[in-house]
Amino acid sequence: MSGTFVGMPAFPEAAHDAVGNRTLRGNLRHATHTIRAKRAKAVAELSDWAELREAGRAVKDHTLRHLDRYLVQLEEAVTAAGGTVHWAADADEANRIVAELVRATGESEVVKVKSMATQEIGLNEALEAEGIRAYETDLAELIVQLGRDRPSHILVPAIHRNRGEIRDIFRKEMSEWGRPAPEGLTDSPAELAEAARLHLREKFLRAKVGISGANFMVAETGTLVIVESEGNGRMCLTLPETLISVVGIEKIVPTWRDLEVFLQTLPRSSTAERMNPYTSMWTGTTDSETADGPQAFHLVLLDNGRTDALADRVGRQALRCIRCSACLNVCPVYERAGGHAYGSVYPGPIGAILSPQLRGTASEIDASLPYASSLCGACYEVCPVAIDIPEVLVHLRERVVEGGPAVREGNRVLLKPAKGHAAERAAMRAARWAFAHPGALRAGQRIASRTRRFHPRTLPGPGRAWSGSRDLPPVPSEPFRDWWQRTDGGRKGAK
Repeated sequence: MSGTFVGMPAFPEAAHDAVGNRTLRGNLRHATHTIRAKRAKAVAELSDWAELREAGRAVKDHTLRHLDRYLVQLEEAVTAAGGTVHWAADADEANRIVAELVRATGESEVVKVKSMATQEIGLNEALEAEGIRAYETDLAELIVQLGRDRPSHILVPAIHRNRGEIRDIFRKEMSEWGRPAPEGLTDSPAELAEAARLHLREKFLRAKVGISGANFMVAETGTLVIVESEGNGRMCLTLPETLISVVGIEKIVPTWRDLEVFLQTLPRSSTAERMNPYTSMWTGTTDSETADGPQAFHLVLLDNGRTDALADRVGRQALRCIRCSACLNVCPVYERAGGHAYGSVYPGPIGAILSPQLRGTASEIDASLPYASSLCGACYEVCPVAIDIPEVLVHLRERVVEGGPAVREGNRVLLKPAKGHAAERAAMRAARWAFAHPGALRAGQRIASRTRRFHPRTLPGPGRAWSGSRDLPPVPSEPFRDWWQRTDGGRKGAK
């Protein structure tokens, strides 16, 4: 993945700073509560939501099991429709391919559709290093780009900004990127949207190269699909002569019919809409200069750690993700810490399980991400493809603490335990030993019950970090086993 976010402090430190920002917390609380309330209402309209959720999970799991076959089928279909397919093993290769394709057109600027895959690989920075300027055309991405900022949400990258901040960014920065903001611009949403529209219009009309990602790729037809709400995607997909799409290999679905499930669940889970205002589909190239669509189409299929994640039987379910962001909007940790604390373009619960698999857990930030959760399970409840995020979080925590076998860059490796977890390993091994020896467990429980009046209210040493924000559970006066024997399981008149 891109080095843009690596090097940040571990999640606890970054989150500590973010929690102290009252403006940020207010922005996040207002936005996430609004989105999730609307989502709940939209989902409740469907009596078969549970069945659609299960169907989405089944389609994704089937596709991942047969990914090799469907990727070959996709390549054949795209090629037959006039497109060209490129395979990129990592971020560097993908960036090199895209830069070479843009240079081949003779252009020095491109317009972009909102794309998390291109953020993941740091494409904008790579193109800038080659003398190519990339213009984000999604409103929230434009705000982030003009503000020299980083995205903090999957669906609403500028969720951490309020209207006043956006007005100030437009006034100060728009002139350096093109058409300046109108004189006297206020923080009215209508005025801000109009300023962005006027600023972007000139870029749409002169751009010869467009860059996009895709929400889905259909193997049987070679069709790519983008869903969006503003129309900027439609402009980028139809006006430029050359279109380059960078897409993760997991975004594939086998058949056109499979889209029916996701075109119901994605808009409801993300924007709380029955359907997206713009659903754009394209297959290959157009054969006429006057027709909508590109005359040259290039599909860059991106691995960048996805094959490694696929090799993990527990962790691979993260590849089902359709980037709806519902898990972020219900997460109590994300609501308070914001997206930047995750050190990745994938924030929130899904980022906490996806980033450590794509990048590995060698860095401090990636080793801390599996702990960026309360394990409350709200993320699993709202996921439209039933990713059991808490299960994967616990699985990755075990990998961080214990190390063990994993696949990195296609090779089987033995990971070393991460630093700073010696006490946790010792505690877990002690617990494992105790549970394997019933007599010792029983004796320990009795001692704990009889000495409970002397128990401290907080833990000493490193344990203070845990008990500083929560109460230690009280020890009962009698162990459960003793109670069960004394009362015959409650049948002898237990008090």
